[in-house]
Amino acid sequence: MPRALICGSLAYDNIMVFPDRFKHHILPERIHILNVSFLVPELRREFGGCAGNIAYNLNLLGGESLIMATVGDDFAPYRQRLEDLGLALTHVRQVPGTFTAQAFITTDLDDNQITAFHPGAMNCSQQNRVEKAENIQLGLVGPDGRAGMLQHAQDFAALDIPFIFDPGQGLPLFNGEELLQFLALADYACFNDYEAQLTAERTGKSIEVLARQVRALIVTCGAQGSRIYLRGQILEIPCARANALIDPTGCGDAYRAGLLYGLLHHFDWEKTGRLAALMGALKIESQGAQNHRPTHAEICSRYQQSFGAAITL
Repeated sequence: MPRALICGSLAYDNIMVFPDRFKHHILPERIHILNVSFLVPELRREFGGCAGNIAYNLNLLGGESLIMATVGDDFAPYRQRLEDLGLALTHVRQVPGTFTAQAFITTDLDDNQITAFHPGAMNCSQQNRVEKAENIQLGLVGPDGRAGMLQHAQDFAALDIPFIFDPGQGLPLFNGEELLQFLALADYACFNDYEAQLTAERTGKSIEVLARQVRALIVTCGAQGSRIYLRGQILEIPCARANALIDPTGCGDAYRAGLLYGLLHHFDWEKTGRLAALMGALKIESQGAQNHRPTHAEICSRYQQSFGAAITL
């Protein structure tokens, strides 16, 4: 079976709900000496990180992947989860004396958020090398430590393994010249609409021009669907219908799993994009990035319902 190597983060998402509004506790005239405390009676910890989320969704589709990531001394619960899912940990490196990357997100009743992110072991991701992974047909370089993202892109290119450049939240780490270098090495690139605009601004080149650097450049646009640039041709991919809009966290990663599956199985771009869109819709129906559990039959049925065509996984 064809296999993808997913380079990126494994992280814990600590999500807290403040049952009030931040504005009631922050005095604008005292913002220069801010010292506030929020009581958060509701707390949940979710498994996350782009590499974990993408591998989880690719596993739902029946695709095979290896995760390449660095984690800390607190990784045991996540390790057990990945083992229970049957996901290989061969290239998950534990860095002694560090924490696994984690976000601390507090949301108020107006859906305002205060987020703190600790990268922890993610900053050591360059210690992993792509050449150590065997039997890889496709790669993905996702949000990770800056040095690791640069290293893994160079590794994939040196080994002549096609890969998707998917910078996500890591995009601000790089200047325009570095982003152009990533695109020169990559075969595919994937951004959301904000990231695409930021990339255009930093490189000084339009999306259409940037798309000529790769075989395909994909831009996701939330409820407006997605767009696939194919060196002169633009495919408009519609959204798949979601039964409920619960939580968008991890929808982009679910979408990318669909892209990987389609590429690994040589689907055309129309089918690949629509499968990716469906995976995002299935994810948004559940809270957290890794709690949806559709079967193959359900995925195929929902694809038929959304796009009026059959798909076989």
